[in-house]
Amino acid sequence: MGEEEEEGEEVKEMNVGLKDLSRKLEEFAKERDWEQYHSPRNLLLALVGEVGELSEIFQWRGEVPKGLPNWEESDKEHLGEELSDVLLYLIRLADICGIDLGDAVTKKLVKNAIKYPPKLL
Repeated sequence: MGEEEEEGEEVKEMNVGLKDLSRKLEEFAKERDWEQYHSPRNLLLALVGEVGELSEIFQWRGEVPKGLPNWEESDKEHLGEELSDVLLYLIRLADICGIDLGDAVTKKLVKNAIKYPPKLL
């Protein structure tokens, strides 16, 4: 989309697709010669490690309300970074395994809709 000015701050809105992220991750790995380490097993273990880091953020907070209204901005930023790490490893793992994640998610949503139909009142 475009750029907007909001109270002196520049706000950028960007719509990034899974395929774009997959290409960027592949390029990132190639530029660093990391492809040799990107086996499904290694990527899965890295993903699990990142999920652990994500879990630590919530570990002793108890239930938190939607939108995290009582969180400091720095905590929200840290959460965003850890969520991003999880997503990036998941996308890379799917790519290395030859899974079209967008297609798989779409099919899974259809299956879930059939398995869990809305309750009619």
